Amino acid sequence: MAFINTIGISELAIALFFIGLFGAMTQRNIMKTIMSVGIMDMGAILYFAMSNLPEQARPPISGTPVDVMADPVPQALMITAIVIGVSVIAMCLAMYMRVAYRYRTAEWNILCSRVEK
Repeated sequence: MAFINTIGISELAIALFFIGLFGAMTQRNIMKTIMSVGIMDMGAILYFAMSNLPEQARPPISGTPVDVMADPVPQALMITAIVIGVSVIAMCLAMYMRVAYRYRTAEWNILCSRVEK
């Protein structure tokens, strides 16, 4: 339990990214690969949103003093990245549905052999 208390947000985000990368490289099911890419995306977004965030930083809402205000630019960029990530996942799922309907499989190996024929 002591290890869990010492891990930071950035280490958690890096671990989440590499868990998603491992899943994307090792899965044979197309749906699991798409989910792994989504996990990688969330790991990258978490890392960049939480990087360079001071301990006592507060959201930039009216009434917050400037000296303790968090920089809103990384968070704004990550909101854009979330929208792009959701769009990419939606396109992957739409293409998956089309491929699964046409070739009747969700496995990469079977799909590649059926496409080559």
